[in-house]
Amino acid sequence: MKWNNNIINSLDWGKTIARKEEKENVARRIAAMVKDGDVLGVGSGSTSYLALLAIAERARNENLHIKAIPTSLEITMACTRLGIPVTNLEEYRPDWTFDGADEIDPHLRLIKGRGGAMFKEKLLINSSPKTYIIADSSKMVSRLGMNFPIPVEVFPQALTYVGQALRELLPAAIHLRMAEGKDGPVITENGNLIVDVWFDAIPDSAEVALKSITGVIESGLFIGYAVEIVNAESGAGF
Repeated sequence: MKWNNNIINSLDWGKTIARKEEKENVARRIAAMVKDGDVLGVGSGSTSYLALLAIAERARNENLHIKAIPTSLEITMACTRLGIPVTNLEEYRPDWTFDGADEIDPHLRLIKGRGGAMFKEKLLINSSPKTYIIADSSKMVSRLGMNFPIPVEVFPQALTYVGQALRELLPAAIHLRMAEGKDGPVITENGNLIVDVWFDAIPDSAEVALKSITGVIESGLFIGYAVEIVNAESGAGF
């Protein structure tokens, strides 16, 4: 028996989506890649959400049978609303994954995690034979860290220790990310805190250095991952 008046059926993204037309162009490119029977890893963020809408439309129109492994609560709820069956990594390995990014440099190094799901996003990317990073033109930068800090997911009881250890890496600034729309700090998909760390320069060793700090669950640095960029201008790459 299905619920009547299900509140999930009325859900939308909830915020104005910047560069929406450009992101919808990218979303259609991703939707065109879907094949019947695919198990898709679905990242977080507005571009991933728009891609999910385009995929759901194709699935309805062409009777495609697909499953999704989502990285966040909002994407899980979107799958429910769109009628896309949800599964998990315990049951399936994704055929491919798509995800967004906050910044992408010319070496395909990424900053991700503004939505607080970087641990699950990284796990999904590492589990997938192919990952597409979908992005509008504003995400392409000449230097990583120009517009966004590195989000660092921290076990709450380790916050003081992690803050001290982070200062030894000589960051330009460190801030505990506070929520909008609720009191207190942002809570990640895993129930942890996020510390935003700004660096003047981000070496390739930074991801390992951050992860080696006891109490750091994960960071939003993605360096050396086998990803392909899909954007509105060229379809793939810079």
